[in-house]
Amino acid sequence: MNLLLDTHALIWFFNGDLLLSKGAKRAIVEAWHRKFISIASVWEAAIKNQPE
Repeated sequence: MNLLLDTHALIWFFNGDLLLSKGAKRAIVEAWHRKFISIASVWEAAIKNQPE
C-alpha cells in the first residue's frame, strides 16, 4: 500500500504522540508500505519548528 503522510501524522509519529491512532502507527511502521511525504509537509514542519 502507498501512504501519503501529512504533516500532523509525521510530527505525531516522530514524537510518539498518542493522537496518532494505533492503526496509523502500525501502517507507518510496517516495512511493506511505501511512504511518501509531500514537500509541502517538509516546509510546514520546518516552519512549525522555528523558534518564536
